[in-house]
Amino acid sequence: MRAIPPSESLIEYPSDFPIKVMGPTHDDFALTIIQVVQKHDAEFHEGRLEARPSAKGNYTGLTCTVRATSREQLDALYTELSAHPMVKIVM
Repeated sequence: MRAIPPSESLIEYPSDFPIKVMGPTHDDFALTIIQVVQKHDAEFHEGRLEARPSAKGNYTGLTCTVRATSREQLDALYTELSAHPMVKIVM
């Protein structure tokens, strides 16, 4: 992946950045995602998470608003979330 110079980035750092995560509904889904996000944003907490069930309740969508400090931080977070077995989609 080509490095993007700060002058070409669409994101100003630091800033609040929403990340959407979807996975099958499970009692530990939100807690698990919070723990993953906290590895990349130590100040992230439950109050910065919104949860919405799908229409049939089979899936849960989470919006995690992280404090983005760099492109590398966001890339690492997206990579870890995408690889997690409980996660189906990360946007």
